Amino acid sequence: MSDIKIILEDGTEFEGKSFGYQGSAAGEVVFSTAMSGYPEGLTDPTYKGQILVMSYPLIGNYGVPQDECDSNNIPKFFESDHIFPSALVVTDYTPNYSHWNISKSLGEWMNEHRVPGIYGVDTRALTKRLRDKGSMLGKVVYKELDVDFYNPYNDNLVEMVSCKEKIVYGNGAFRLLLIDCGVKYNLIRDLINNGATVIRVPWDYDFLSEEYDGLLISNGPGDPKKCGITIQNVAKAMQRNHPIIGISLGGHILALAAGADIFKLKHGHRSHNQPVKQKGSNTAIITSQNHIFAVDVNTLSDEWILHYENLNDGTNEGFRHKTKPFFATQFHHEPSGETPDKEYILNEFIEAVKSRTN
Repeated sequence: MSDIKIILEDGTEFEGKSFGYQGSAAGEVVFSTAMSGYPEGLTDPTYKGQILVMSYPLIGNYGVPQDECDSNNIPKFFESDHIFPSALVVTDYTPNYSHWNISKSLGEWMNEHRVPGIYGVDTRALTKRLRDKGSMLGKVVYKELDVDFYNPYNDNLVEMVSCKEKIVYGNGAFRLLLIDCGVKYNLIRDLINNGATVIRVPWDYDFLSEEYDGLLISNGPGDPKKCGITIQNVAKAMQRNHPIIGISLGGHILALAAGADIFKLKHGHRSHNQPVKQKGSNTAIITSQNHIFAVDVNTLSDEWILHYENLNDGTNEGFRHKTKPFFATQFHHEPSGETPDKEYILNEFIEAVKSRTN
């Protein structure tokens, strides 16, 4: 019997069955086309304030990994330390998991984090509606526990997901300062493995007094313009000519710090398998993304080169400075389980750092 439903702000309803936490939640409804990777997706801070729809039919069949950390005390199988989406929507959930490294079912894990789930929903029809109509608010309502619609873009979501104090990882030959706007753990791990000491700081941290060789601005949720303090600090950091790279929201912040503007897309670039082309070549890469803002290329000065474009809608997917080691990508190249074809992007930034320190 149906005991839970998802309601879109246009009045569309899908009924289903409850799993995970028995409660209600609200947020922006977004989708992922991934066939697997729900432990990584659910722990991605970029999903803060969102109701995540998994369009692949079967979810839960391999459960949730054990909470195991590496030598730097970073979890091996998650992108953060808790679940960020407000709720999860799937077609077919199974509690019968099978995997050698699993500690519990997806539903048990979600219940621990008080995140409701709904299954038995035609997620393909739901995804199609979101693509046709554009970004929409929604709510998952369990039984009679109704809630109001919630627009996450009214809040500074970056402030909610960023670390609260400075954290130092590793003991490498060069120092990278990481502005945590909602960073994924695997980025920190990649940087350490490339020989860096990583200094992770809160989104509003005054890092200009820190000693560092390169600056990274991480991905994150929400409206980049809410991060006024970060934008101001990055603008000042650009005057030093240290190598800088911005990833997703971090790229938007770099653009805003450079005096450019951003705009809101109809439904954003969500999910996996987003085709991106390197401008001036026939090189194309398949990317994972989760954002609804894009850089207005008409507002970038002629000091910048447009480096990547989205093959679906032609919007900018990355830019770089003509003479200074400043880079930005709209897409993610740092998640756990990501294909290695985009490693060259982070490697180019690290080589720029090394060349400066040698």
